[in-house]
Amino acid sequence: MASQTQGIQQLLAAEKRAAEKVGEARKRKSRRLKQAKEEAQEEIERYRQERERQFKEFEAKHMGSREGVAAKIDADTVRKIEEMNRSISVNKAALLSEILTLVYDIKPMLHKNFQYMKAK
Repeated sequence: MASQTQGIQQLLAAEKRAAEKVGEARKRKSRRLKQAKEEAQEEIERYRQERERQFKEFEAKHMGSREGVAAKIDADTVRKIEEMNRSISVNKAALLSEILTLVYDIKPMLHKNFQYMKAK
């Protein structure tokens, strides 16, 4: 009976060591996964920064800076407004004269659909 108890104790001890090894293996796996995830995040961040840098270079090369584009739009707007103001100042007198002529030159006449009906 003593040998049976000793065998059971050995089995229990072996089971305990196996459980510890499995636990340690799980911890190592967890650490490796965490490390791999961190490395992947770092690599993604480096890639994102590189692509952002390339985009900014492309944008500067092909479109100029955003300030330059905004300045060009502002300059075009100012030029068009000045053009409109010149056009107004050149044509203002003639336009007012024509409008006043149309307003003052009243020609009373009956509408073409008007029908005069005699009272009986």
